[in-house]
Amino acid sequence: MWEVLETAKRVADRSQGVRIDESAIRAFSDNMLKSRYQVPLWDTHYHFSGPGETMVSYLLVLDTLNYCFWPVSGQDKWQIEYENKMISGYYALAAALKKALILGIPVTDAHYLAELSQDELRRLLGGTGRLQLLGNRRNGLNELGHLLRDDFDGQACRLVEAAENSAVKLSRLLSRKLSSFQDVTEYGGHSVFFFKRAQIFAADLYGAFKGEAWGNFSDMDALTAFADYKLPQVLRHLGILHYEKALAQKVDRQTCLDSGSPEEVEIRANTVWAVELIRRELLQAGHHLSAFEIDWILWNLGQKEAFRLKPHHRTVTIFY
Repeated sequence: MWEVLETAKRVADRSQGVRIDESAIRAFSDNMLKSRYQVPLWDTHYHFSGPGETMVSYLLVLDTLNYCFWPVSGQDKWQIEYENKMISGYYALAAALKKALILGIPVTDAHYLAELSQDELRRLLGGTGRLQLLGNRRNGLNELGHLLRDDFDGQACRLVEAAENSAVKLSRLLSRKLSSFQDVTEYGGHSVFFFKRAQIFAADLYGAFKGEAWGNFSDMDALTAFADYKLPQVLRHLGILHYEKALAQKVDRQTCLDSGSPEEVEIRANTVWAVELIRRELLQAGHHLSAFEIDWILWNLGQKEAFRLKPHHRTVTIFY
């Protein structure tokens, strides 16, 4: 998506608090080649698998709720029991929705989503601890239900079909139609586009359907990295992202950064641009990976304890 890359580079070029170390880009890219990093396969353990149209709806509901899993200071993180163990974060959300579907709760029905209450959403997700922004999540599902019901015959697959096999068109369509997907901010008087969750929905469809059916897109290479809070944590661990002292102290002390603040925008934009530089470095070495595939590799590295030695930045936001 040219608008995401172009504005990310503009921010990266002007950043005051975040810097990309291009020697670390080369070192990591070399290590990727030597270690033969593999693009992770789509997870079928925590995600729902079933009829295609239901899977499309499930993934759209999942990505409507896919943000801000870290706990407020002093509160327990949200987690659920799944197959006799406690899990948290994104996989807990994927599994909670999967469990709801198996129990017959109509979480993919547009009419149900349009009228869903906050209390019902809380019961649906279950678990212990507190999931932030529950009211915002309910609002996002209500908005999604109304859109599907009014414009797409109640079917998420019709929305996907409207994008005509283009991941970029799908991302832009979501960002235009649903306010919770309008991941746009400002920096230095200019708009900056991220479209994190809109892009990740297209990538999730591609992964879940193995590039076929509703995951058959002709332009997956045009997607960028999905600017969240886990990727910059990994890139910082790798020495690719460097924070100036004041910002580093805020992140390490787990001080919240305001959504849309220069520091937060710089972290996200430099994340997108760093992944693009990794992609170009690998391509120069004769190895083609799309930005979203590099994103998946980095995100999976971020699930390992070794990559969590320093905290991720914290921003209360519905966008990631």
